[in-house]
Amino acid sequence: MKAIIQDEYGAPDEVLELREIDAPVVNDDQVLVRVHAAGLHAGDCFTVRGAPFPVRMVTGLLKPKYGVPGYDVAGRVEEVGCNVKRFQPGDEVFGACTGTCAEYVCATEDELAHKPAKLTLEEAAVIPTSALAALHALRDVGKVWSGQKVLINGASGGVGTFAVQIARSFGAEVTGVCSTRNVDSVYSIGADHVIDYTRDDFTQAGQHYDLIFDNVENRALTDCRRALAPDGTLILNSGSGAQGFRFLVRLLKPLVLSPFLRQNLRRYISVPNHADLVVLKEVSGTLIPRIF
Repeated sequence: MKAIIQDEYGAPDEVLELREIDAPVVNDDQVLVRVHAAGLHAGDCFTVRGAPFPVRMVTGLLKPKYGVPGYDVAGRVEEVGCNVKRFQPGDEVFGACTGTCAEYVCATEDELAHKPAKLTLEEAAVIPTSALAALHALRDVGKVWSGQKVLINGASGGVGTFAVQIARSFGAEVTGVCSTRNVDSVYSIGADHVIDYTRDDFTQAGQHYDLIFDNVENRALTDCRRALAPDGTLILNSGSGAQGFRFLVRLLKPLVLSPFLRQNLRRYISVPNHADLVVLKEVSGTLIPRIF
């Protein structure tokens, strides 16, 4: 089969190449999927580059241990292991697993769900990592409820577009932050208010939010806290702009400060799973995937 391969870390245009490799073979607990579309997002850039350095704790310290990049996938089931119960050949599925930039990929049952009927395979492929990151942040970490004032920084990005829609589905009053060219797009997916960051700084506007979901982290922690309600929650989901020791400080500082504050400063890890893929499948009729 054909696959995108990387043998070392570096810039995508320098380390990625198309090669012919052996197709994967399913074990008793796996599903073989013929890939129709592979969704790519910012996290794929980090893993290809091997930076920030902490990503190598997962992808391999000195070189990529998987070889084939990509995590999000949509396609058709070709073969199933003898222990697989949820899927059968011919099923259209979507999910998140390693090595999706190839013609075929193996995944476990828990990494997949049946494709939403109202979405194309291309649309389904952009959902798993980004939409699950938004769902886990807002539902599980932020515990958003109806009537809350929620601000999404980076509202036009992969995670941000889903965060706006999911927060609105919970009944929150949503403010999105994006650039001028994306203002209309963020309104179109349900934001109640949109702040153009090229003209206004949400940390200086005097408005306070019950929850801020920051997918960019382009403001100082002190500035973000100024825009947060006294007992509000700040969920941080980036930090990639810093390097080396500064990255570690940015990563850890909110967690160290939070126990001493009324405000709740949080980071989190989003792990894809079948149950939450089904949640996204069930609400897919109200979610609008954006393909960039």
